[in-house]
Order: sequence, then C-alpha cells, then structure tokens
Amino acid sequence: MATPLSADKLLKALRDEGLTVVEHRSWRTNNRNHKGPWGPTHGVMIHHTVSAGTASSVELCYNGHSALPGPLCHGVIAKDGTVYLVGNGRANHAGLGDDDVLRAVMAERALPPDNAATTDGNRHFYGFEAVNLGDGKDPWPAAQLLAIERAAAAVCRAHGWGERSVIGHLEWQPGKVDPRGFTMDSMRTRIGKRLDVDPAPAKPAPPKAKPPAAAKPPAKPKPKPPAYEPFPGASFFRAGRNSPVVTAMGKRLVAEGCGRYAVGPGPRWSQADRNSYAAWQRKCGYTGAAADGIPGPDSWKRLKVPNV
Repeated sequence: MATPLSADKLLKALRDEGLTVVEHRSWRTNNRNHKGPWGPTHGVMIHHTVSAGTASSVELCYNGHSALPGPLCHGVIAKDGTVYLVGNGRANHAGLGDDDVLRAVMAERALPPDNAATTDGNRHFYGFEAVNLGDGKDPWPAAQLLAIERAAAAVCRAHGWGERSVIGHLEWQPGKVDPRGFTMDSMRTRIGKRLDVDPAPAKPAPPKAKPPAAAKPPAKPKPKPPAYEPFPGASFFRAGRNSPVVTAMGKRLVAEGCGRYAVGPGPRWSQADRNSYAAWQRKCGYTGAAADGIPGPDSWKRLKVPNV
C-alpha cells in the first residue's frame, strides 16, 4: 500500500532510472479522479495499445475514445523507448479484475489465476501502455522492452516494491491478452535484476564549449634605454662653439641645480656654461684644477645629457 506519487516525483523517478521522458500536453491534471478514488497504489500494470504510430497512440491514450474516456494510462512507451506521460491520477486502464490477484500483488507472492472481475484496478495500479498492435507479429524492439523494464522498476523503486508488484493486464482481468509478444515472468525477472542495483546514473550534461581564447594583445616593445650624448671631447667646449649639444647640457645643469645662467641656456658655449659646469664638477667631488668647468669624460657620463 502506498500514497500515489506526485507528478514531480513520478517524472523524477522515471528520469532517474535513465529514461527519456516527454511531458505530453496537460498530463499533470489529466485524470478520472472525479469518477472514483486514486490510491492507495499497490502495483504497476503493463498493456499494449493495439495501435501503430507514436503520435496517434499518445493522443489516443491521452484523450481516450467514445466508449472509454482518457487518460487510458499514465505513460505511453514508444518503440524507441521514449516514455510519454499522458495522465496523473486515476486512469481508465485496468478496469475490474480479480481480488485474489490484488492480494497476491500486495503480498508480493505468486499470482493466482484471474477468474473474477470484481475489484477496481484503476484505483490501485499505475498503467503503462506500450505501442504495439498486439497481434503476436508486431515486433518488440530491445529499446522498448528496456524502457518497460525501467519504467516499472522506477515506480517500484520509488515505493520500495519488488518485481512481483508488476503484472500484465492479462494477469488481472479475465479475457485480456496484453501484453502479447513477451511473457510477464521474463519481464519481472529483468525488473528484479534491475532493482538489485542502483538506478542508472543521470546522463552528464555535455561540457560547455569553451569560449574562444581572447587574442593576446601584442607584446609591448621593451623601452629602449635612454640615449645620451657621447662625450664630444674637451676641445669641443671652446668659446664660440654653437651647438644644440651645448643647450642640452645647460638644461641638464639647471636640472641638477648647477645652472649659473642669467638667460638661457643657449646653444653657444659661454662663460655661464663653464661656470655652470664647474658647479657640476664640484657637486661630483672634483676640486681645484679638476673643477675648471671644461667637461671631462667621467663628469660628462654622470651628467647624462640627452641625445639631440
């Protein structure tokens, strides 16, 4: 005995068992609950549709027909193994059956012959219709048989039932032949083996495509070391020398706090340049004749006059 699974729990149980499940139209509210109670549930019943084609079979089981309103089951199992959910609640699939069979299902023991039709099966059984003509010739693809096994096992696992809680329509109601084309004993054996192991792991989500790697910005060119004026020689610095080198030198002397210019510095070598350079030499530690204001190679190198 068990409280019926909610729509969400039924859907989850089926998918957790590794099934591909399609929610058909308004299956969650499609039921016959206004005609009688739904539950307590005791087992799962397997049928065949006596129809061909997935789409038409699903619609038939969802809507029913003039003699038997839908839903005609809870799930339709297609040839490719897809399960289409068409009802949630009481469904017109089991009809009246044998009370002794119901008690055997509840006790999970061997089934007695079904020789009476006195007990409401729509109240107590989940129903799965498998798409098949039921003529003994229409094949049962391996994918469909596996889906029947998985669907029945999913419901049993959710309720804590064993494989003896799964029956065929032909074992419930006198005169019924479905499912025709395989035996329920063989199917129960398969279900029992499945229930002995954990459910199929959910299929992992495909890995997300990595976004294309952003193009690396071009490497910044390494800054060139500053270029300084090479020492032009002491003879370069004589009265009247006119050169941008003299201006650049004077600016460096001013920057070093050694400028002795009233105006400038300018491009023409002057006494102000010599006085300024002598101040720089003294700042560098030169004294006496060594601080005469005429650039030498060492003091010039230390002054770092920019290239012009």
